[in-house]
Amino acid sequence: MRAPDSDLPIVLDGVTVQAGAVTILDRLSLRLEAGAPTVLVGPNGSGKTTLLRVAMGLLRPTGGRVIWGGREQVPPVRRAFVFQRPVMLRRSAMGNVRYALATAGVARAERAARVADLLNRVGLADRADRPARRLSGGEQQRLAIARALARSPAVLFLDEPTASLDPAATKAIEDLVGTIAASRVKIVMATHDLGSARRLVGNVVLMHRGRVIEAGPAATFFTSPQTDEARRFIAGELLV
Repeated sequence: MRAPDSDLPIVLDGVTVQAGAVTILDRLSLRLEAGAPTVLVGPNGSGKTTLLRVAMGLLRPTGGRVIWGGREQVPPVRRAFVFQRPVMLRRSAMGNVRYALATAGVARAERAARVADLLNRVGLADRADRPARRLSGGEQQRLAIARALARSPAVLFLDEPTASLDPAATKAIEDLVGTIAASRVKIVMATHDLGSARRLVGNVVLMHRGRVIEAGPAATFFTSPQTDEARRFIAGELLV
């Protein structure tokens, strides 16, 4: 994995996304810098997944603009996205990673070594020959992350990677995220789990109704929230 390049910072400038009469993102502005993970939190329907898709370049905003490293219309060569429910190919764990490397343009002669390295990184070396669809939910998430890392991304977007996982699987994903972040890959992750946001010790962005309500370092966000919405959300109250 290589250090972040000119895709960063990613700047969302007054971004609006509408679906018919529904506004999903409402003139949202946010700057994603290199460094510690950025964790998006907020109630369901707050726009977290849509923000990730826009920042990745998978979704064109209705209004506003997205700027990658000072440029617009940049192909997502150094960005990768892991969906909340990744689809496993009908092949082994090894075969899934090998396919990802092929689509990333990695030379055939290099693939075997890269497959072994990536499976080792995500703790699945002993599952290399197992059919991907027979892996547990947490193992499938780690395999999806290995496929994403096959692109050698500077930015990795993760959409609710620990949703529906048990504590052991959640810890394995969080440990992996920390290891990836330490290798200077920028992590941008959406989660409903405030515990994960605390443990990842990055920057927290609270979203509600398609807007950024509050953003800042995790320590400040959790100990000295600046908005009433943040205080209520941290306390476990519903934001409606």
